[in-house]
Amino acid sequence: MPIIIRLDEVLEEKGMKSKELAQRVGITTANLSILKTGKAKAIRFTTLEAICEALDCQPGDILTYAPKQ
Repeated sequence: MPIIIRLDEVLEEKGMKSKELAQRVGITTANLSILKTGKAKAIRFTTLEAICEALDCQPGDILTYAPKQ
């Protein structure tokens, strides 16, 4: 998939665990894991907004585009 999820890296930079982020955002750790592994087919803007607010980051810090070669 050409969309790369950098959530693990941002969590590491911010010193936060997945469980804490899931609690702050109001999603299950299972759904957060699906997102982190790139298996999610979509993400709601409200969820993306909550993640960015909790991590004090921009959407581009979490999601990057890498075209297939």
